[in-house]
Order: sequence, then structure tokens, then C-alpha cells
Amino acid sequence: MNSNHFDTSPAPLDSAPPFADLTPERVLDALDSVLMPVGERTDGGMLALNSYENRVYQLGMEEGPPLIAKFYRPRRWTDNAILEEHAFVSTLVEREIPAVGARVLNGTTLHTFEGYRFSIFERRGGRAPDIDRPDTLEWLGRFIGRIHAVGQIAPYVERPSLDIQTFGYEPREFLLTHGFVPDDVREAYEAVVKMALEGVERCYERAGDIRSIRLHGDCHPSNVLWTDAGPHFVDFDDSRMAPAIQDLWLLLPGERAEASRALGDLLAGYEDFCDFEPRELHLVEALRTLRLIHYAAWLARRWDDPAFPAAFPWFNTQRYWEDRILELREQVGAMEEGPLWPV
Repeated sequence: MNSNHFDTSPAPLDSAPPFADLTPERVLDALDSVLMPVGERTDGGMLALNSYENRVYQLGMEEGPPLIAKFYRPRRWTDNAILEEHAFVSTLVEREIPAVGARVLNGTTLHTFEGYRFSIFERRGGRAPDIDRPDTLEWLGRFIGRIHAVGQIAPYVERPSLDIQTFGYEPREFLLTHGFVPDDVREAYEAVVKMALEGVERCYERAGDIRSIRLHGDCHPSNVLWTDAGPHFVDFDDSRMAPAIQDLWLLLPGERAEASRALGDLLAGYEDFCDFEPRELHLVEALRTLRLIHYAAWLARRWDDPAFPAAFPWFNTQRYWEDRILELREQVGAMEEGPLWPV
């Protein structure tokens, strides 16, 4: 599928309606507006799936298996950025890499209905991968290597990079300038996040000039579905430009010795299809630190979505920020331990 199949006109993000108005009736009407012109129709059955960033539903069909519909969070991605991700995943599918891409319907993969933007996917079943098994990790490594071999062919143009600025300094400033950090721990948080970002900077300096490529971006076990035929990768919504290690470290266990063994298994498969730059291992704890800082800001930026206070009642409590301060202090130490090496 070529990118010229897509309508790349930008969406009017500022005028996008909130998720609160996305009623079941509107979801079904939206799906029928796209499916009926191609001879398909929902049967009225709908199941909301576990997703906070977007709204994702399983829809029953009058004929055939259920489909998955993803309604994109307003004001997060432009149309061009969504379509760029779709084009990347489509290329993976064309090369027989087990990724789940958006269906092309009526000439496009991105649809609109009453201001909502959405895409439709085939439903794929599976279970969580058993990442305690060396053979499973090696199998995952082979497919991640194949994804990265495609990802390094060309860069993203519309999607941002995962780097110190976007996942470190920008989220820190958002938290501090919007009053999310309580006054009585603000000074401690400012101090520790400053030390943490300085540690991240040193890790990047030790790694040197590292190449960023298109990749999954959020390749944790929940985004890999396993069947007897092996893995398939879902939810490329966070796909960005980033160092290759970003798609590997999220699959590692927490203990350092176990993580070293798991990393060795992953790389044994990965390097069958893609070269790995060992200097990127300096970035494992740095990327973990950035993810922690970014996650707090991710919650804060969505706090006006009623789903978030209901799902994350512990956020923005005194205890929450005290725990984040301790967590970042531990990361400051972890970044000075030296890189993780495969065994």
C-alpha cells in the first residue's frame, strides 16, 4: 500500500469533540458509515477494550468475525502523523512481518465521523508472550530486528523523536508550570528531576552519536500477542523515531542479572536480521528514566478526561509524588552503574 492512497489533509484538531460525546450509538453509526459502502455492516454488538489513550472497541459483524475500531484522542496526532504510522505498519505487513495494520476502506485507513477520527483493524487473538523462555525472547528478537531493518530505510517526517527534550525536559516543565507537583514536595522533585536529567545527558554522552530509526516505540509484552505460530505486534500508536534499544529494553525483567541474560537472548535473534550498536546499551537506564518522567506528565495532560481520575485515583496525591522522588533517586544511581551487557 503506497502513501498516495491516503488523504493527508490535516485535521482541525482544536475543534475536535471530546470523548465524553462518543456514545455507543455514535460509534456504531461511525463504523456503518465506512463499512456499509463496502457491503459490510455491524450487528449492534460492541465491547469497550482496555485503552486510555484512545477509545478502542470490538464490534460484532452481521457476517464474519468481529472488527476492532480505534477512535483517536483529539489534539494528539495530526492526520499526517497517523497516516505516516499506518504507512509504516503497512510496509511491515507487505514484508510478511506480523504486525496488525489498519484496513484500507473507501481508499483510506483514516476515517472521520462528526469530528471523530478512527481506523478499523482486524481482530487478532493471542496471549501474552512467556518472556521467561529464552526461545520466546529469541523469536521476539528476530521479528523486532526485521521491524527495525524496515524502520531504518527512511525516517518519519511527521512524527516526533523520543529524546531528552520530548520525554524529559518538556514533560518536566509541564508538570512544574501547571501546578501538579504539591508545594511541600516541589523543591525535592525539582532537585531530583534535575539530577535525573543530568544523568540522562551523561548516558547519551557515553553512548555517543546514536542513530534514531522508526520503531514500535512501546514494545512491552502487552503489545505483543502470542499464538502457536509466534508473535504479532499490535498498537503502533506510539511509534516514533528512537534508538533501536527502545524496543528491546521494555521486554527485559527488572533484576540486572536476569535482564542481562534476557538481553542476550533477544539480541541472538535480533542480529539475524539487523545489526545492533552496542553503545546503545548505555541508554537502557536513561530511557527508563525518561519514561518515568514522561508517564507522570502523560497522566497530567489527560487529567481533564473523566476516565483518568476514575482509573488513576492515586495520581497527584502526596504519596504519588513522594514515590516518584524515590523512584528517580534510584534511577540516578542506576544510570551510574554502567551499561547492561548481554550474557
